Amino acid sequence: MNSQITLKQLETLYWIARLGTFERAASRLATSQSAVSKRMQELERASAIEIFDRSQRGARLSAKGEELLAIAEKMLVLHDQIADVRASETGRPRLLRLGVTELTAMTWLPRLVGVLREHYPALKISPAVDMSRTLFSALEDDHLDLIIVPSAFRMPEFFSLPLAEVENVWMAKKGLIDTSRPHSVRDLAEYPMLMQGSQSGSGILLNKWLQSQGIAVQEALTSDSMTALLGLAVAGLGVSYLPGHCFSHLVDSGQLEIIRTEESLPPVPYVAMYREDRPHSLIHHVAEIAASCADFECSFQS
Repeated sequence: MNSQITLKQLETLYWIARLGTFERAASRLATSQSAVSKRMQELERASAIEIFDRSQRGARLSAKGEELLAIAEKMLVLHDQIADVRASETGRPRLLRLGVTELTAMTWLPRLVGVLREHYPALKISPAVDMSRTLFSALEDDHLDLIIVPSAFRMPEFFSLPLAEVENVWMAKKGLIDTSRPHSVRDLAEYPMLMQGSQSGSGILLNKWLQSQGIAVQEALTSDSMTALLGLAVAGLGVSYLPGHCFSHLVDSGQLEIIRTEESLPPVPYVAMYREDRPHSLIHHVAEIAASCADFECSFQS
């Protein structure tokens, strides 16, 4: 009788814990539910651990099962690292297809790339910078492995790991609006509004917020590009919501000024998204590294 713990058993445990049921784990691993059950029986025998709490319904881990899961996750990461070593020996680097929006690209993407290279020296990173909806579609079509976008999209087969929030403020060209007093957002809506559209995750979230406040925009200039909106704001064509920290240098130089409002804009949460039915520990570990690197509070110098 084989009493050895195998990587396949640990990978199966990982996906049962992640997806919640034996059935979903079997689908993810392209095998049968009976094969998944057999692997867990073999793992319990080999480890002498009762992995599941059988007093509970479903695939609920016991306390010892949780400890074993933590070890399994480390083993899977180590397996990926061994694959990196093998790839470096054979000259075939592993590929990470990473999608980000322009705000991530101009803030903390360089730091993320640096940390990834420290952890995975043989990893080849293929970046794509685009609109949130375009990146999400590419993830759906399996053209990207992981995307970093505002939390505006949800589907059951995608996993989202929270990263950080972006604080936006209203900005306009100096002198366009009286800044001696706070304004209501309803008052600002009487000016031309420079807004992101339906291809932008931030635009989707913030435009929904404006609608929830019952604010009707009188005149809107729409662009999915935040950089384009920034240029239009500097040109004095209207009022826009922009990440205050990133463009503070334009406030300091007098090109823009912050418009104080009675109602604060809601923060925009960013997430790392990847498919649940794609390979496991490398992408998950990249997402965790992204969470440790995410920092939108920086000044972008043009």
